[in-house]
Amino acid sequence: MQEGFLALTQRDRDRLTELRAVIRGDLRVGQAARRLGLSPRQVRRLVRKVRLEGDRGVIHGLRGRRSNRRIPEPVRERAIGFLSQGTYHGFGPTLASEHLGRHGIEVSPETLRKWMSQAGLWRPRRQKVERIHTWRERRAAFGELVLMDSSDHDWLEGRGPRLSLVAMIDYATDELVGRFVEHDTTEENLRTLGAWLVKYGRPGALYTDRHSIFLKTQPHSTEEVHGPARPTSFAQCLEELSIEWIAAYSPQAKGRVERLFETLQDRLVKEMRVAGVCTAEQANQFLNQVFLPQYRERFTHLPRESRDAHRSAKRFDLDSVLARRDSRLVTADYTLSLDGRRWAVPRQQVLPGLRLSRVLVETRLDGSVWLRFKQHRIRLTPVAPAAAARPSGLRPPGPAAKPKAQPKKKWHPPKDHPWRRPILASLARRTLLLCGKADISTLR
Repeated sequence: MQEGFLALTQRDRDRLTELRAVIRGDLRVGQAARRLGLSPRQVRRLVRKVRLEGDRGVIHGLRGRRSNRRIPEPVRERAIGFLSQGTYHGFGPTLASEHLGRHGIEVSPETLRKWMSQAGLWRPRRQKVERIHTWRERRAAFGELVLMDSSDHDWLEGRGPRLSLVAMIDYATDELVGRFVEHDTTEENLRTLGAWLVKYGRPGALYTDRHSIFLKTQPHSTEEVHGPARPTSFAQCLEELSIEWIAAYSPQAKGRVERLFETLQDRLVKEMRVAGVCTAEQANQFLNQVFLPQYRERFTHLPRESRDAHRSAKRFDLDSVLARRDSRLVTADYTLSLDGRRWAVPRQQVLPGLRLSRVLVETRLDGSVWLRFKQHRIRLTPVAPAAAARPSGLRPPGPAAKPKAQPKKKWHPPKDHPWRRPILASLARRTLLLCGKADISTLR
C-alpha cells in the first residue's frame, strides 16, 4: 500500500458518483442532496473539494490522522507490562481496568480490550447465538425470593484445600451472602441460611436445586409400599420457619445464581490470588471484609418496590431450628441410640409419657444433642461405654460363672425292685390276687 493512500468505503463511492454527476451537469445540487441525505450547502462544499483534490475529496480530512486525545504510548506500555505479570493472568478487560485504576493508570475497559487483544493477553469469548430459555423478570421487592446453591471449584488455585462456596442471592437486588466450606453438607447449608436469617430475616421463598440435602428421593416401588420419603432436615427447617421451598428442575431455571458463580469464579479467584489468600479462614475473611463491599457497590440493584419482604425471625429459637433432625425411640431406661452412641435423658428432666415414645433428636450446629418432646427441649448427656471405666486391654468383670452341669447317669433299678423279681413269683402273686377277688364276689 502506498504512503498516504486511503481506501474508499462504499459510502464514499456512492457520494463520488453523485458528485461527479453534479460536476458534469447531469444532476442538480438539490437532487443530489436529497439522494445523499445531505444539505445543499454540504453538497456544494464536497463538489468544490472533488474539483480540487479529485476522488480523495470525498474522504473526511481527519481520517488516517492520530487523535489529539490518544493515550500516550508510555501509558500503554506500562499497562501492558503490568498485566503481563503472572499474578494478573487471565484477567478480563473490565477487571483489569479496575486494578489499573488502583495503581494510577486510568484506561477504559474498551481501550484496554484492544490493547490486550493486540498483545495476546485477551481472547474474546465466542458468543452463543441460540438462546433456548427466555428471560425471567426480577422480583419486585427485596426478600420475596432467594436462590441458594453451592459451587465446588478450585477457588485457591492449588494454594490451599479445594473449597465449596455456599451462596444465597436475592432475586430482586442480587444481594449476596456466602461462605467457603471444605465440604458441602447439611450443616454448612444450615449455617449459611442462619447467617441470612440473622442479617435480614425470613425470606418469602427459597429456590434450590434437587440435591439430597434439600430433597430425599426413593424408588417408586419403595414409595408404593412405605409411602413418600420423609422430608430432609433442611426441608423440615424451612417448614418450621414458614419459608416456601421451590425446587429447580434444570440449571437454567436457577440461572441467576449460576451466572453469579461464573462471575465469582472469574473475579473472586483473581482477587484472592492478588491478596495471597491460602486458607479457608482467610478466604472467608477476604470475602466478607474486602470483596462483598465492592460487589454490593458494583453489582447490586435497587428493587422496583422499596418494601422489605423479609419477616422477623426473633421469635424462633434458631439454635433449635437450624439443626439436623433424627427420629428415635426412647427405651425403658430413658436412653436412645444416635450415630453409634448411647445418649441418656437426665433424671431430673424425665417427663411423663417420655418412656417408650418416639421423639425427635436434634444435633445442633454447636455439636450438642437435644431431645424434642412435645413443647420441651431436653439436652441429652452421652453415656460412657463400659470400656471407658477400665484400663485398656482388660476385660470387664462379669457375673460369677455358674457351675457346669454334670451329665445325667443312666438309671438302673435296684435288686429288690419289683421289676427284678422272678417272673413266676410275679405271676403267682397276680393269680392270688385274682382268686381273692373272686372269693369276695362269691361272699357277696
